[in-house]
Amino acid sequence: MVASPWFLTSETTAGPDPAARVYCFPHAGGNPRTFLDWQPAMEPDARILAVCPPGRGHRFREPAPASLAELADGAATAITLAADRPFLLFGHSFGAALAFEVARRLDGIRGFAGLVASGCSAPSLLPTPRVVEAAALEGRAFTEAVRFFGGLPPEVIEDEAVQELLLPHLKADFRMVAGYRYAPDTPLTVPLTLLNGTDDPHVSPAALGPWAHECAAEPELRWTPGGHFYFEDRPDAVTAVLRPLARAASAATRSGDEYVELI
Repeated sequence: MVASPWFLTSETTAGPDPAARVYCFPHAGGNPRTFLDWQPAMEPDARILAVCPPGRGHRFREPAPASLAELADGAATAITLAADRPFLLFGHSFGAALAFEVARRLDGIRGFAGLVASGCSAPSLLPTPRVVEAAALEGRAFTEAVRFFGGLPPEVIEDEAVQELLLPHLKADFRMVAGYRYAPDTPLTVPLTLLNGTDDPHVSPAALGPWAHECAAEPELRWTPGGHFYFEDRPDAVTAVLRPLARAASAATRSGDEYVELI
């Protein structure tokens, strides 16, 4: 496997590198390391690679990307350099919008087997007015605005000192989404799966409809109980979707290789 500062992997994984990979993009302000807890549920079919952008985590000394497009360019380049086996992209909320832009840059790359977008309105509807409004706020007003999206622990909401420590990355991501400008392009040739919580307050069925314009084949729509962060207590809601897709991608690659050899 190609070592890259872009990717974090579980240190507890034993045995050979699985036949497929899943690159995971976190939500706004999210910690990519949380994806690594999913690795046991993906064995032995796929390895989770959590995407860590410049300016975050162990890359805190690096300049942060100025736009979502710049971030997508960097992630796509890193994934291309590591593309020696089948892979999927998974992203949640902000991460889904980012994964979509990365998918556009990777479409046609050998091994790219699909995009799973979770908790995200169709890209053509982004940024939503609520995100734009929240991104312009500061301090307590910003904290109150993003409470709507969930995911903030009570200690962050109640403690301003903790907010000053933990919220800068969240603010940066909100501003990045607020600055996103969707542009129509060729539909993706890879399969698209949409995964959403039935009680998500800001991703409605209507907001998912235009995703159909972003892929050549009809996207597969999956609903699971829960709100915007439906997977916090039930990560299997995601891994149960990802693992069969990874297994199918590996099988398709093997079949393709066998076909070439027969010719």
